[in-house]
Amino acid sequence: MLENVVEFFKNLPDKVCVQCGDKIDEQCECYNNTCEKCDSL
Repeated sequence: MLENVVEFFKNLPDKVCVQCGDKIDEQCECYNNTCEKCDSL
């Protein structure tokens, strides 16, 4: 059962910025939906 949960999280798509579409480097406890570049604009 645990193996299926691990596979589920490994197969999630990359998180992308809602403004520019670039991939976001995710961090623990990070709920942002914009990248650092768009966040600073």
